[in-house]
Amino acid sequence: MSHKKHHAASKRVRVQSPRALFDGPGREIELTAERMTYGADAVAHDDEGKTVFVSGAVAGDTVRAKVYQEGPSFSKAVALEVLGPSADRVPSPCPYAGICGGCPWAVLDRRAQLTAKRANVVDSLKRIGRFSSDEAEVLVKPCEAPSAPWGYRNKVELAFSQRAGRTVIGMHGVDPSQVIKVDACPLLDNRHKGAVKSVAGALSYLASSDDLALDRVGIRIASHTRDLEVALWGQPGPFPRAQAAKVLSDALHPTSIVRVLSKGPAKARRVTGVEVLAGKGHWDERICGNTMSLSAPSFFQVNTAGAERLVELVLEGLEPNEDDEAMDLYCGAGTFTLPLAERCAFVSAVEAYGPAVRDLRRNLDNAGLENVDPVGGDAGREFPETDADLIVVDPPRAGLAEDVVRKLSAQPARKIAYVSCDPATLARDLARFREVGVFEPISVTPVDLFPQTFHVENVVILARQNQ
Repeated sequence: MSHKKHHAASKRVRVQSPRALFDGPGREIELTAERMTYGADAVAHDDEGKTVFVSGAVAGDTVRAKVYQEGPSFSKAVALEVLGPSADRVPSPCPYAGICGGCPWAVLDRRAQLTAKRANVVDSLKRIGRFSSDEAEVLVKPCEAPSAPWGYRNKVELAFSQRAGRTVIGMHGVDPSQVIKVDACPLLDNRHKGAVKSVAGALSYLASSDDLALDRVGIRIASHTRDLEVALWGQPGPFPRAQAAKVLSDALHPTSIVRVLSKGPAKARRVTGVEVLAGKGHWDERICGNTMSLSAPSFFQVNTAGAERLVELVLEGLEPNEDDEAMDLYCGAGTFTLPLAERCAFVSAVEAYGPAVRDLRRNLDNAGLENVDPVGGDAGREFPETDADLIVVDPPRAGLAEDVVRKLSAQPARKIAYVSCDPATLARDLARFREVGVFEPISVTPVDLFPQTFHVENVVILARQNQ
């Protein structure tokens, strides 16, 4: 243990957590955290051996905690005070780390974060995928760290609350009822640390005379271009378009200001349109030599350096050649489609989300790539009627439907690259591939696209058996 860490471990540490957890009822106990979960909490066991998930603790901490939820098989607790800090506990540069939802692992050393993320992937393969311990340990590579630990995000979303004449704009709290006002977010691109404060100030000024009726506000900052976009998400209705464009333009000189219109219940709203209030109306970023244009509703990885590493791992694993026919399912705006099209004879690209399909077509036109068939629709229903040599799948958190696994397994492909953002659904799907018995995973590479959080991306290469 270094002198610095030994010195830190000799002091008690107060823990910052949502006040509702501190103030509620519950018994107090002393616990020692054993490991990190795939979540914000650490795992401990009480004197009776019962599992306790502890908010505010990191692996190795001894804490005084309050149990706020008792269950038959496990309990939930919040750390009130760290009595004996872990050797892996570090100071956070963000004073809101315990109450803002953006960086739940901010007080955990980066190397310990990478170790914990790999361990969570291994655990999912064993527990959900039914891989043996030896198989999982061999399959899962060390967790890669392609970006800086802070200042890596190209996007943040701000919560917007306008109640009884009072406007609050800030980060989403761990307590969903809270909006955390901040001057800057240390996760956001270092060149624009003040963007959060500037946007919040401009919209607060505007809201003093208008009912903006916004759901949230997005800020996108390109790593490789000078683009900066502000997206105002809300429902159709009267809106001070000219005033919003002026105050935001004066505040931070964005290259694009848009209003994203959506309808429906809060948890299932669908985008009905995008209004350009100022600038070019989209956001450009370069990735692996290609420039991608994205409308505000389209998905793009929040870590540009991490996204570039994902592309490299996919290409390294698939080893495409100019005679190959490729398939790219859940392709989004073309993060993998474009580099595949540059290396293969033909690519079938399928994406269900309308705005992303439109962006994909625009990106293909801008790149001058004519060897791609972009298809809008569900991957299962619009599964390409072709024989692919290589396949990329990058599904949402829910993973692959069973019928998609069967259809992929019926392809004559040499390899499949599966890019996953959820270890649990990944493990489930790999078990399904093994049940069919055609493709077998040969490597799983965790990539830390989300430092200071428990999230981890994985690139899995599956190869046809008995080639």
